[in-house]
Amino acid sequence: MPFKPFAIVKLLAAAALLLGAAAVQAQEKVTLQLKHVHQFQFAGYYAALEQGYYREAGLEVRILEGADGNEPERDVVSGKAEYGVGSSSLLLSRLAGKPVVVLGVVFQHSPYALAMRQTSAEPDIRRILGKRAMIGTLANELGNADELLAYLIKEGIPASGFERVAHSFNPDDLVNGKVDAMAIYTTNEPDTFDRVGFPYDIYSPRAVGIDFYGDNLFTSERELANHPERVRAFRAASMRGWQWAMSHQEEAADLILNKYSRRADRQHLLYEARQMVPLVQPVLIEIGYMNPERWRHIADVYAALGMLPKDASFDGFMYNVDGERTNLAWLYRVLGGIALVLVLGAAVHFSQLARERKRALEAIRQGEQRFRTMFEASPLGIALIDSVSYEYRDINLRYQEILGRSQHELRLVKWLDVGHPDDVVQVKAQMALLASGQISSFKANSRLFRPDGTLAWIDVSVTALDVPAGGAPLHLCMIEDVTAQKQSEALIWQQANFDTLTQLPNRRMFHDRLAHDMLKSRRDRTRIAILFIDLDHFKEVNDTLGHAQGDVLLVEAARRIGACVRKSDTVARLGGDEFTVILAELDPAEQVEGVERIAQQIIESLRAPFALGQEQAFVSASIGITLFPDDALDIDDLLKHADQAMYAAKGAGRNRYSHFTPTLQVAALSRMRLTNDLRGALKGRQFELYFQPIVDLASGAITKAEALIRWNHPQRGVVSPLEFIPLAEASGLILEIGDWVFHEAARWVRRWRSEHHAEFQVSINQSPLEFQREGDSYQRWLRHLESLQLPGQSLVVEITEGLLLDANSTVSDKLLQLRDAGIQVALDDFGTGYSSLSYLKKFDIDYLKIDRSFTRNLAPDSSDMALSEAIIVMAHKLGLKVIAEGVETPEQRDLLAAAGCDYGQGYLFARPMPAEEFDLMLRSG
Repeated sequence: MPFKPFAIVKLLAAAALLLGAAAVQAQEKVTLQLKHVHQFQFAGYYAALEQGYYREAGLEVRILEGADGNEPERDVVSGKAEYGVGSSSLLLSRLAGKPVVVLGVVFQHSPYALAMRQTSAEPDIRRILGKRAMIGTLANELGNADELLAYLIKEGIPASGFERVAHSFNPDDLVNGKVDAMAIYTTNEPDTFDRVGFPYDIYSPRAVGIDFYGDNLFTSERELANHPERVRAFRAASMRGWQWAMSHQEEAADLILNKYSRRADRQHLLYEARQMVPLVQPVLIEIGYMNPERWRHIADVYAALGMLPKDASFDGFMYNVDGERTNLAWLYRVLGGIALVLVLGAAVHFSQLARERKRALEAIRQGEQRFRTMFEASPLGIALIDSVSYEYRDINLRYQEILGRSQHELRLVKWLDVGHPDDVVQVKAQMALLASGQISSFKANSRLFRPDGTLAWIDVSVTALDVPAGGAPLHLCMIEDVTAQKQSEALIWQQANFDTLTQLPNRRMFHDRLAHDMLKSRRDRTRIAILFIDLDHFKEVNDTLGHAQGDVLLVEAARRIGACVRKSDTVARLGGDEFTVILAELDPAEQVEGVERIAQQIIESLRAPFALGQEQAFVSASIGITLFPDDALDIDDLLKHADQAMYAAKGAGRNRYSHFTPTLQVAALSRMRLTNDLRGALKGRQFELYFQPIVDLASGAITKAEALIRWNHPQRGVVSPLEFIPLAEASGLILEIGDWVFHEAARWVRRWRSEHHAEFQVSINQSPLEFQREGDSYQRWLRHLESLQLPGQSLVVEITEGLLLDANSTVSDKLLQLRDAGIQVALDDFGTGYSSLSYLKKFDIDYLKIDRSFTRNLAPDSSDMALSEAIIVMAHKLGLKVIAEGVETPEQRDLLAAAGCDYGQGYLFARPMPAEEFDLMLRSG
């Protein structure tokens, strides 16, 4: 189709309308102030911005680096920033009268710790006495220093027991001995120490029960009062970003390197990400969750330091995610009363037991001591429990560690109070059987909640114990922590069944669900539709914007496809840019119309632009549709038929859907058979080289020819290259065929240079697959030309513009090899592809071949004539010769010659002919 100059005006107008529409949707601008420089510690906020979560929430967010840890608090309180990232010292600020409100906790455990040079096998924190230590700033502002100072005091080391110097935040100061101890983040400095081979010990406040929160997202009371919906939207988008960052660590690291900072290399960012997992605990705890009891624990630590009064109230400090405040004080008082009654009852009960035991104590003392040793030293958690009241009678240390509670805390609760509600029902049912004597023991896999809100998995073994007549029934509960095993199993199952990029079901899960839906379809006599979706032009996005942005597009494409189907349907990613959809339980009344409506919705959804960073990308979709049981009865055939239908949609012009028909199966079978026949064509000498003359328009002389391959099939006759070349490329046979074409062309050009014209040239076409292959193929060609005593100028290699679009190092190296050998290069079908003038300037091109679509409609004052003249003038100014293809009339020849075109090729001069006929034509003059 001829190029219309006024089409540019239409495109620019459409673009202006789109830009205008986008400008209308203004977003609220807010600022997030970080407490340090850009690093993985803040990856969730980068992800929320780059993945578009903030944009979807109606927010335009600016993320600023911090110069010191207290900058976020200063800026949020002053109104310079709406949101900030702070430490647990926010609690001190709140109680000091500053209007800060914590929106959510990101680090469930603080990464703050103390590092010292390792000097012996046994770490000893008391080595800090009398030494120099960098712990926080020396200013009066609050920060993580309080956490470490509380730790040292609890270890018996007062602040006056060591020399505190200003923190440089440079690990080299500890490595080089400038200081003896340094406050560090366990997610950062250990990697630096390991790289330089520095031996170190790490001391964490958690070792003595000081368990602070790490990074916290916070805002001001002013922001919360004036913009409650904005606060809710910002928090939700931020937590969504954190979920993405923690489950896509490598992509998040690449995002930081590409968009935010290269201070740390990729290896360090991934180290930081791995160390953050046990601190953030994204699998066990919803990111953003915070526990009032944990804040109370932090307040108690501050109170012990004299920085807060005991039992200080921090009402309003924690953001209520559900939008309402729940006063639990009455509940605590009731529970406290119940606990007091239980303790008093337990005291009376134990007093009675003591009198009974006293008479037999001496007899069983030795046995008791042996049992006690085994009980306390057991690697399993063991507890003795009243089978009626579910009160704890005895608990070993390991049981306390697994539950994360002290013996005193466990005495105040009952056995199943900390269990997951779904599992408690099962355990109680087993206990009823135990109480009735139907069973004497049972095992279960259960979940329980720890005080910090984390969920732990345990294997439980319960055994009934014999008790004296009239005594309260008891049972022995033994538990083993299998949380790590469960997490590993969950991760393995997730990776085995779901795509790691899009989180959609993968091929394995897709097959399982389709098999299940097929069984149900047979039983209910319903139908299933399978949609095979392939993104058109996705490779161009990967090639131009990079694989990282390609991945972003795939994630968004998965979301859009999912939005077009029912929740009961399955959307899966089979790999690359291929998606599938299972539409089950179709309504017989509108099954065809309904499937087509969904397919068209998917096409329309994917046609909308994709925002990829600062760029926009456009793709479309080709969809193949097949029905069960109409088109096939097994999974492999259904997928094969859907794939065939998808390729039919691509062949029909892309951006459409196509149903499977038996004709497609016949065509696919024909292609398969033709490919099989193609494998024996070279050995069977079924190929033949035709030549078409290229005429000098000024003199009428024939000094060039284009070599064109033909396949003489023994049964089908002559097969068009348009039919078998794509099959040769898909099967890899194009490389062998290309070598055969080269050797044949070299044989004939040698003859014509010696007998017809000393400068005669033959052009051979190169597939992109041939041009991009690795190895020494061109070196072998050059050695063959030398053996025939032919210069490189005897051949011209014709390539297409599309090859130069992906001009990687391999393509550039091959072009340099050709130039150095004297082999010239022609750009075929010029004007129909990308037509970037930068390619002509960047690469060594000798000829431009004007495509026949321009030549076909040449007429004076036509747009095709204007474009042809422009191409000719441009080429000559760049030092290139021009060959016009498709010359069929004397008028076309004369117009091209008048425009300065160098050569013509087409039916006016001669059709392609076998080599012998071409030779006779040259001989006849």
